[in-house]
Amino acid sequence: MKRDSNRATVWPVWHHRRRLRLSRIAVAATAVLLLAAGCRLDMHVQPKYVPDQPTTFFHDGRSERPEIPGTVARGQLHIDELRYNGTINGQVANEFPFPITAQDLARGQQRYNIYCSPCHGYDGSGRGMIVLRGFQQPPSYHSDRLRNAPVGHFFDVITNGFGNMYSYASRVSPDDRWRIAAYIRALQLSQHATVADVPLEDRAALGLVSAPIKKKSAPLKEDLAGLASASAKPK
Repeated sequence: MKRDSNRATVWPVWHHRRRLRLSRIAVAATAVLLLAAGCRLDMHVQPKYVPDQPTTFFHDGRSERPEIPGTVARGQLHIDELRYNGTINGQVANEFPFPITAQDLARGQQRYNIYCSPCHGYDGSGRGMIVLRGFQQPPSYHSDRLRNAPVGHFFDVITNGFGNMYSYASRVSPDDRWRIAAYIRALQLSQHATVADVPLEDRAALGLVSAPIKKKSAPLKEDLAGLASASAKPK
């Protein structure tokens, strides 16, 4: 009698657990079915052409289409010849497309130290670290040829490369190229300056009052103050 009573008590509990387990399985199966129904491959198996894949849809057999004449990428409408080419009417320019400030020179020094000093050296002598390790030495910025070179020459070389130097156009923005060129001019002036390049009010502090004043060298007739104000017409 007691045994039958225990069996009667256990049966409803076991039956309840079994129904609960089946309910959970049914819920999980339903969730899986819903998720499976939402997993469509339309974006993975879509009708498209991969690059350079031929096609019979167009008469020339190319899946990719040529650019429409006159197409310009966003942000690439470079119509300012001086700023983006370093030239004026096709000739290498000897002026800057914007006023060079002390901040521009500081930025130019930073960019120069990063990209130029490994070859050209921090002083522009062409004795950078990789030259000391055996690579070919670039010309010194203090040579007569480069001291007489227009400032647009340096912009052009940074943009397009020259000799063993490759282009830095993808690494240095156009405005930073001009800032580097301005800093190169400052380096040249630092090695070829005369007393005449020192402002009168600063000569006494440097003990240069009685020093003879020499004529400025023609290639670097603009001092740093002139360099800071040298610019083309405002754009």
